[in-house]
Amino acid sequence: MQGSEGDAELLFDAVREAGALALTMFRQNVRRWSKGDGSPVSEADVMVDALLRNRLLEHRPGYGWLSEETVDNDDRLHCENVWIADPIDGTRAFINGNSDWCIAVALVSAGRPAAAAIYQPVQEEFYTAILGGGARVSGEIIVATDSPTLAKAHVAGTRKSLASLHAHGIVADVSGALPLQLRLAFVAAGRIDAAVSFGNKNDWDLAAGDLIVHEAQGVAGDLSGAKFIYNRSEPWQHGMIAAGAQRHAAITRALRSP
Repeated sequence: MQGSEGDAELLFDAVREAGALALTMFRQNVRRWSKGDGSPVSEADVMVDALLRNRLLEHRPGYGWLSEETVDNDDRLHCENVWIADPIDGTRAFINGNSDWCIAVALVSAGRPAAAAIYQPVQEEFYTAILGGGARVSGEIIVATDSPTLAKAHVAGTRKSLASLHAHGIVADVSGALPLQLRLAFVAAGRIDAAVSFGNKNDWDLAAGDLIVHEAQGVAGDLSGAKFIYNRSEPWQHGMIAAGAQRHAAITRALRSP
């Protein structure tokens, strides 16, 4: 079945299969090495990437592909629809035997995500969203928290990214090691009230969680407050703010203030 529901069903099935594969290698002393930028990668990342790419492109050969573990090329720029994947977001946690990792994939159409899944296999938590259809975790509807003020809001990020918000009475959740996709999922589910991250962020670190936050009645965007546009020649974004709509606006204003 083609179309949004068919694409979403294909996406969800592939992500579940990828999660099952990753679990067979979790805490199994898989081969690991460092990339050119010093970030870790493992045999599991590569195998999950191959599974996702093969499953998704087999059924949608005309769609583009962008993944952390696949060498990028310009072919995707000519595609209206593009799969954007982070085979294992939180590779360091995966390698160290910690459970804070996930598999995140989005289908992007005309620059914006139309379907998304974030899967935490260890916890058996499966976050999903289809554009216009709401957000869910393991089938249950989720909604982001919201407030026009930042007082007592639990905001996740690094010490640097949260420093300028302390004067507004936030409760800092210094979770720099938590993968961006899980921070976005937790905002959507109301587990935290907001997440902030400075610096350039890759499309594969954001696309799936972006849609899940928006479908949970929240907002995710760059440090200027603008929505992310994906599948550009440079596949990254200028920082990230995610929260309920009113709180997102409050954070954006606070970060702009001197």
